[in-house]
Amino acid sequence: MGRGDLTNDEWARLARHLPKPGRRGGRWSDHRRVINGILFRIRTGVPWRDLPERFGNWKTVYERHRRWSAEGTWDRILQAVLADADAEGQIDWSIVSVDSTSCRAHQHAAGAPRSAPLIPKRRSVPRQHRPDEGLGRSRGGLTCKIHLAGEGGLRPLALLITPGQWGDSPQLIPVLERIQVKRPGGGRPRTRPDHLGGDKAYSSRRNRRYLCRRQIKHTIPEPKDQRANRRRCGSKGGRPAGFDKQMYRRRNEVERTINQLKHFRAVATRFDKRAYVFHGTVTAASIRLWIKT
Repeated sequence: MGRGDLTNDEWARLARHLPKPGRRGGRWSDHRRVINGILFRIRTGVPWRDLPERFGNWKTVYERHRRWSAEGTWDRILQAVLADADAEGQIDWSIVSVDSTSCRAHQHAAGAPRSAPLIPKRRSVPRQHRPDEGLGRSRGGLTCKIHLAGEGGLRPLALLITPGQWGDSPQLIPVLERIQVKRPGGGRPRTRPDHLGGDKAYSSRRNRRYLCRRQIKHTIPEPKDQRANRRRCGSKGGRPAGFDKQMYRRRNEVERTINQLKHFRAVATRFDKRAYVFHGTVTAASIRLWIKT
């Protein structure tokens, strides 16, 4: 077993959620070696062609990662791993925080064809495809942004890829709506945390109304300009937003979650041209954090 490969315990937690291997000639043979190759590339950020020979043909490793990213297989595996963790009481629902991080895009990430990609043999567009490929111009140059919701145990629950110049506040609702943790006894999946934390970038009437409508308690500081505008409007400005200093101290947990994700070099620097492939890269890194022993 090489450095960074899945241990036997980690493989046991992951293997039962993988697509079933086909018969002789099936495309999903030898899952463990291929997944170790995918994780090696995500951890080190090396070009796919430079994968060590112990992982087999580099193109086999790349094509499986690309196909699973396009078909949503990585997303389904993450949801299954989250369901197992919730059944074991490993998800800290006491507070879920939202935040974003910018990822510098390598020059190899630019230049994707303008035509929409298609999944082989299905002739359909990948689930996480974006016409803008999640790339944009900001002060840092060509960047993309990862918006995520992290639980108290420093692991991600949901994520979203956008161009680097997009703001944080409009992405709060899309990120929260991606939290779907299945319950072991069946029924509707859990989608609401006990408490939500966020910095002042997420303070807006739209977000607060959404959280109140879903009965989600939240701690989001109100910026000075919003407080001044509310006071200027008098009684029409509404009541002051509640703020719990003790709960807000735990907002650093999502920042530490981002720090753990960026230990993977292919997440900290984007090398993937297609947004759906990079989404699969971040999702696979999130799965690695959840099954880590």
